[in-house]
Amino acid sequence: MGIELELHSRRPARGKTSEATLLQGSYAHGEALAEALGPFDRSGPGKLAWVDPYGDTLFNEQEAHAALAEAALLIERCSDASQKAALHDLVALLEQCAATPGSCLWFMGD
Repeated sequence: MGIELELHSRRPARGKTSEATLLQGSYAHGEALAEALGPFDRSGPGKLAWVDPYGDTLFNEQEAHAALAEAALLIERCSDASQKAALHDLVALLEQCAATPGSCLWFMGD
């Protein structure tokens, strides 16, 4: 199981190629990111709890901004180097998404 990330300039169309809107992706840390987000209660508060490790989840720029504090806290608490690297990629993409009006961050679960 893994979670890959893609930052898009706008919401990608379902069932169509998303290359036209793709700004940046993170594909190297899928399993580590899934493990780092694993402790979240899927019915609990917070934005990162929304991420479905088995499906797709989209954050708009407001949701990305709200998730930044959660991701930073995870980095502080994380002791695993590969998970920490995955979380740093996540924070970088959350920051870019939050700063880009109309953009979205696509979490692609297995």
